[in-house]
Amino acid sequence: MNPNLVSLEGKVAIVTGAGVGMGAATARLLAARGAKVIVSDINADTAAATVAAIREAGGSAHAVRTDVADEAQVEALVAETVATFGRLDCAVNNAAITPDVLPIHEADMAVFDKVLSVDLRSVMLCMKYEIRQLLAQGSSGSIVNIGSVSSFRPQPNNAAYVAAKHGVIGLTKTGSLEYAGKGIRVNAVLPGAIDTPMLRGALETTGFTEEEFAPALSLFGRFGKPEEVAEASAWLCSDAASYVTGHSLAVEGGYLTR
Repeated sequence: MNPNLVSLEGKVAIVTGAGVGMGAATARLLAARGAKVIVSDINADTAAATVAAIREAGGSAHAVRTDVADEAQVEALVAETVATFGRLDCAVNNAAITPDVLPIHEADMAVFDKVLSVDLRSVMLCMKYEIRQLLAQGSSGSIVNIGSVSSFRPQPNNAAYVAAKHGVIGLTKTGSLEYAGKGIRVNAVLPGAIDTPMLRGALETTGFTEEEFAPALSLFGRFGKPEEVAEASAWLCSDAASYVTGHSLAVEGGYLTR
């Protein structure tokens, strides 16, 4: 394969939820591959830390504090991207919050609404304004939505999260159908058990250790690394994936094969 195809040199990217975990790893990797990266997070301090890490490594990045559940802020995020770097070429819609933890008959509907707002509605909002910009430029582009293994294999006591992540697949497929003719690719990445602060928090809550829990979630018997998910997103953003759209790429150590 031509190594230039996997390069992101000259591209401008947005990564949401890029202050920590998979989002931060993705922002760092896209920058390392040559992209100018807008680091979006609701936490301005963690976004700034990711930008500092990218710049220290010789990359180009700019932080934008964004509540992705707020339409006006998402519109402003895309506008600031263009004002800062002149265009948009790809986006990784990664931002999400911790899953709900109750069975359906005990569901807290305020929590349900919050999870749907951040984990699904925000993906729709990001796609709306990212695609508008790509169309306005008259250029091709790539959008990657971060789903989950829960997009295909539901877990008990996570009704809101499972519904949201199933919805991400629906939005991804619909986007691929609507915009392929414009050269805009829309795909999803489905992480499994990835070693992030969210997962570590869940382990602390349940009292499990990685050694106890990981074999049930991965054929490799270990948690994935945020960088392993980032590689999938970077590939889908690159020209190496030019014939891929509407696809869900699982990065889950074989969990979905059982």
